[in-house]
Amino acid sequence: MSTTPPTFDLRLHGGTVVLPGTGAQPADVLVADGRIAGIVAYDAPAAATETLDVTGRHVLPGVVDAHVHLGADITTPRTPEDVRPETAAAAAGGVTSLIAYLMSADPYDEVLPPARAAMEADALVDFGFHCCIGTPEQLAAIPHYVEDLGVSSFKFFMNFRTDEGHRLGLPGNDDGFLLELLETAAANGAVVNPHAENADLIKLLARRGALESPGNDLQRWNASRPDYVEAEALERIGFLSMLAKADVHAVHVTNEMSLHVLRDVRAHQPKISIETCTHYLTLDTDAEIGVHGKVNPPLRPATDREALWAAIEDGTIDTIGSDHVPRHGRFKEGGLAKASPGFPGMQQLLPLVLTEGHLKRGIALERLVDLVSTRPAQIFGLGDRKGAIRPGADADLVVVDLDAPNTIAAETELASAGFTPWEGVEVGVRVERTIVRGRTVFADGEIVGEAAGRYLPRHKSGVLRTTGDRA
Repeated sequence: MSTTPPTFDLRLHGGTVVLPGTGAQPADVLVADGRIAGIVAYDAPAAATETLDVTGRHVLPGVVDAHVHLGADITTPRTPEDVRPETAAAAAGGVTSLIAYLMSADPYDEVLPPARAAMEADALVDFGFHCCIGTPEQLAAIPHYVEDLGVSSFKFFMNFRTDEGHRLGLPGNDDGFLLELLETAAANGAVVNPHAENADLIKLLARRGALESPGNDLQRWNASRPDYVEAEALERIGFLSMLAKADVHAVHVTNEMSLHVLRDVRAHQPKISIETCTHYLTLDTDAEIGVHGKVNPPLRPATDREALWAAIEDGTIDTIGSDHVPRHGRFKEGGLAKASPGFPGMQQLLPLVLTEGHLKRGIALERLVDLVSTRPAQIFGLGDRKGAIRPGADADLVVVDLDAPNTIAAETELASAGFTPWEGVEVGVRVERTIVRGRTVFADGEIVGEAAGRYLPRHKSGVLRTTGDRA
């Protein structure tokens, strides 16, 4: 007697699935050929080669972390050591797609191909790239980068007006160059991601001795680059982007003043999306982590942290990223002025957001999924394949236990930095399984399977908030 082979490769059975538009629902997810093939009732007949019992668990779309730095010098991934540990940390945290910043003064024709090859050789999750633009040659090449390299998002360091970018090998710039970048991006269906800080004000505060002000290290770092340094730059790029009719993604927004500015700007320029980061939502200037919490822009007082959560609840903020930095903890040595900014964050992005947002504040899972998965996928040209559990999308799935108290510790972090700014912090969520295009890459605390991350070309980015669709 012949038997009919299973129609599906994988069935996730018995869980609560977070779906776009309807939120958390009891349902099974069917997977075939690396894509979501169906969402059905528990008792629906559908044979699968493998069935996973996820009873009592929630199934979410894989996280799309659109703010990641890779490489020992954070400019570009080059070696297996630059890729494997960081993408392992991503998988352990439910991140199934990341977009990393390439930062160079060289043509990206020369920079991107070896970075892509390094990622394709050792990445456990899918990946794309943003390119930092700092030279006239790079600016002129943007149409080529969009069309031929599949990069449609470009970072600009507003604080690199003179020599601040030299530590990363990047040249200085000015507002004229920024306006040209905005115009070129608008003409090519791309989005500009500004690092918004006013370099002139930072230098003034340095001359006034801000780093010697009263307080702990994090309070003094905040005093050296306070909220208005960020807010002024955001207002300026809001005006310039309005002139250029350009899409802007305001990365790592940190404080209430900046939110006020951005709300005003949006009244005239709706093509601005807003990102904040996990650390601004969970840490503040009173955190007992010293220079390990140094980051640009700085951690802010607790009142700003709460303003960010309010902006998440009212819909002002569009995305949450990790701003993951893989530099080893030894680069934090030498005191506040010498300590390198940034720290690892991909592995704890989802557990922290769900713990602080859902378990502690009662924010709906659908809203938080929108922030870490759906919206970043839409903004960066991946909305047709990533960021939501729906038939036809890539089967990027995360199984989480929302009742699993545990403590964050450096010894269980998979990234290469060797430390975490959340050492000793209690979270209530555990990532149990991460699936990329139907393949399990992390399960029960272990990385499983071989590296099979794919490059994600993106030929159009940018979101009009009035429609929710790609511009």
